[in-house]
Amino acid sequence: MSSTSTVPYRASTMHVKDEWIDYNGHMNVAYYVLLFDRAIDEAFLTVGLGPEYVEKRRASFFTVELHVHYLRELTAGAPVFATWQCLGADDKRIRSWLELFHAEEGYLAAACEQMHVHVDLAARRSAAFPPHIRQKLDETLAAHQALPFPERAGAAIGNKKR
Repeated sequence: MSSTSTVPYRASTMHVKDEWIDYNGHMNVAYYVLLFDRAIDEAFLTVGLGPEYVEKRRASFFTVELHVHYLRELTAGAPVFATWQCLGADDKRIRSWLELFHAEEGYLAAACEQMHVHVDLAARRSAAFPPHIRQKLDETLAAHQALPFPERAGAAIGNKKR
């Protein structure tokens, strides 16, 4: 699927591994992040940010912030896929929204908002995206802005009095 589609990018189907199940009988929280990480790597290939880019440009992207919403349990063997929606992009940053779905039952298991920074690997500092990457990001962002803005995006951890 093109990154400029007006639907979120859909990553490949993955499966919950037995060793990811914790003492509560469901997937441990750390592995939701692993699945989101694998999905964002796949999604960013659509804008040219993959292993070849890192090797050729000596630049990459680092995730500098994330917020996960755990919504439903996943168990061993469950097939899952994640979607990616670009919520924002500028010269050095990408704001991402990912959702993790059970691939057979269709329910939303988790959602994750992330901030990524483009990094010059030699300097180990943030750096502007090259023009061809920025153009792909702008095209993707324009297409994804046609999607509804996720209700949970930008949410802080709740601390409501009961």
